[in-house]
This record gives sequence, C-alpha cells and structure tokens, in this order.
Amino acid sequence: MDYRKVFALFLPILIDQAFIIGFNVMNTAMISSAGVAAVSAVSTVDSLNIFLINVFVAVATGGTVVVAQYKGSRNDAMVSKAASASIASVAMLALGIGVIVMALYDPLLHLLLGSASPDVMAHSKVYLIGSCASFLGIGVVQAVSGIMRGIGRSRVSLALSLIMNVLYVLLNFVFIALLDMGVLGMTIAVNIARYAAAICALWYIIRMDATLHLRLTALLRVPWSMLKKIMTIGMPFAAEQMFFNGGKMLTQVFIVSLGTHAIATNAIGGTIAMLYQIPAVALSITLVTVVGQCIGARNVEDARKFIRSFLWLGCWSFVIMTAILLPLFHPLVALFQPPAEIVDDLFWVLLINAIAQIPLWAISFILPAGLRAAGDSRFTSITSMLTMWLFRIVLGYVLGITLGMGIIGVWIAMNCEWGVRGALFYWRYRGSKWYAHKLV
Repeated sequence: MDYRKVFALFLPILIDQAFIIGFNVMNTAMISSAGVAAVSAVSTVDSLNIFLINVFVAVATGGTVVVAQYKGSRNDAMVSKAASASIASVAMLALGIGVIVMALYDPLLHLLLGSASPDVMAHSKVYLIGSCASFLGIGVVQAVSGIMRGIGRSRVSLALSLIMNVLYVLLNFVFIALLDMGVLGMTIAVNIARYAAAICALWYIIRMDATLHLRLTALLRVPWSMLKKIMTIGMPFAAEQMFFNGGKMLTQVFIVSLGTHAIATNAIGGTIAMLYQIPAVALSITLVTVVGQCIGARNVEDARKFIRSFLWLGCWSFVIMTAILLPLFHPLVALFQPPAEIVDDLFWVLLINAIAQIPLWAISFILPAGLRAAGDSRFTSITSMLTMWLFRIVLGYVLGITLGMGIIGVWIAMNCEWGVRGALFYWRYRGSKWYAHKLV
C-alpha cells in the first residue's frame, strides 16, 4: 500500500461524500418549502432512520474489514466468500429491522414526538413508514459498496451512490417542487432511488464483476463461519451505533421540548455542519480499507503511518473547509428559508462547531476507523457508547435545559464529548493492543 494507491481509493470516496452531503442539503432545502413542520418531521424521523440504518451499515463495515484483510493477505477465494456473507447478512438484517419498525411506528413516534404539534406528527408517520420500506434497498447498496471499497475499487461504490442520490434528488424535485406532494413525495422518491440502486448493485456484482465470481444462489445463504468473522467487527460496531444514535435520539427528545424553532435550528445546523465534514468523512471511510489491507499483510508500521497521516489531513481539511464555508453562512442558510428568529442561533451553533472540529473531529472519528479496521472493534465501541451517554447526553441536558442555554448548549456538549472520546482513542493508538486481534 502506497500513497498513490491511497489517493486512487480516496478520490472516488471524496466525490461520493460531496455528492451525498450536497444532495442532502438540496433535499432539506426542498422540503423546507413545505414549511417548518415538514422540516421538523423529516429531521426528527431521520434521527431514528440514522439510528436504524447504522445498525446494518455497521455489519456492512464488518464485511469491508474482513474483505480488506483477506485482500491484503492475497486470499481471493476467501474474499469472495466474505463478500457473499456480507451481502446476505446485511440484506436480512435490513429487511427485518424495516418490518419490525413499520409494525411499531406508532409507539416509536409518540416516544420521539410526544410534545410535538399534530402537523409534525402527521408528517412523521408518513415519512417513517416510507423510509422503513426502503431499508432493504439501501442495505444491499451499502453491503456491495463496502465490499468494493474493501478490495480497493471505490469507483464502483461511487457509481452506485451517484445512481441512488441523483435519482433521489431528481424525483424529489418532481414530487416536491413540481407536484407539491411534500413529505409523501419524499418517501416515494427515496424508495424508487434506493431499490433502483440495489438492482444495479446486484447486477454489477453478479453479471459484470470478473474477480469475485459471485452467483445469486450464494447470496441467498449465509456461511456461518464467515458470518462469525464479520460479526466480530460488525456487532460491537452495531451496538455502538445503536447506543450512540440512541443517545442522539434522546438528545432530540429534549430538543423537541425546546420547541419547533429549536428542532429546525438543529436540523438546518446539522445539515450545514455536514458540509464541513465532507473531506474528513471520506478520509475515515478510506482508512478502513487502508488499515485493513495493511493488517492483512501483517504490516503494522504502515498501518500506524497511515493513521497518523490521516489524522493530520483530517485536521487540515477542517481548516480549509471552515475558511471556505464560514464566509458563505448567509447564502447557505438562505437555501433553507428559515424563520428570522433562528438565524442568530444558527450562526453561533455553526461557529462554535467549526472551531471545535478542527482539533477534535479527526481523533474522535477518523482514528477509531483505523483501530476498528485492525480488529479493535470492542474497545472503540465501548468507548463511544460510554462517552456519548456520560458526556453528550448528561452535559447536553445540563447546559441546554437546566442552565437554559438551549440548542447552543446542546451543541457545546457534543463538542466536549468529541474531545473526551478522542483522547481515549489516542491513548489506545499509542499502545499495542489495538493491532493484536487476528481475524484472518
């Protein structure tokens, strides 16, 4: 693994993340035309969607790590076996989660939105059921994309992402902007886009790929010995995502108690904040493949070198993105047509976050991606869960509710949690236990 290979892997992932987050901004801007209630409903349900989707994405990440390590050890037969196991397990898990949540949508929404207005609740019901129906589609896409990244062919995952997200934006434009269907139009668009991309993913990996030699029958059964390896990484990460995003949902609950304007501030601020994170998120995704292949080849020093380089690149990426985006605050916010009362809060939320993420985001999110790729999934997951619940939630409630700082206090607590978690991950990286796990 050299830097030219790393850059060839990173560039398609960077473009992919730019499109994904750019399209997310456009979609949020379009749904903003349906009113504050629609934005609040979509953002609140999306917190639940992210919680659920990240469970099977975590298992797909386990597949990526195992595939990458087998690729690094040059065992092509086991690469194919790991790939089929990853697709089958992620698809079954995504389908199961979608069905269960659709059956329990009413109590879940009352838990999340108990004090919300009736129009927010009505929009949320439509969006949650429609989103769950699409989980199988996005599960297949995520599994295939993870496999392609694991073997170093990130252009395929870029193509699948573009198919899914371009179609989603175009259909949103038709259903929301032209036909004025609001949240219902958004749910129809997401289902068509995700299943179209899933069909393309399966067609590619069965009919067009010349190296994995996968057949449809192989995707309909799960080799349990391989599944165990995938779950060694995937399950702790899935548990982490459940607790981590569950904490974010709990935070969302007390944001709901601050009123519709606070929900909208959090939704719009979170969407714009993702723009700052585009290069850093791409680095964290790339690092999984890079470290996975280094560890598969038993080259720990290369793994250490790349993790260190990626941390510095992550910090500098935030400096550059802040210099570009912070002066564009007003044009960016104008896309969402926010009420005038929340613009000042939005500015302070984004300013504080922009400053904090320069030193803190990389060690909090890029570093654990490298540790996890080496097989150190349990430590990273437990650390993330504990810091989330002990710092972000408790401190967020104290600052936001008890001390009356509102949404700004909630975001300050989030930034503080990044620092605590990152310090623990860096301490782990300086030792030797993180690369002592043997998967392949």
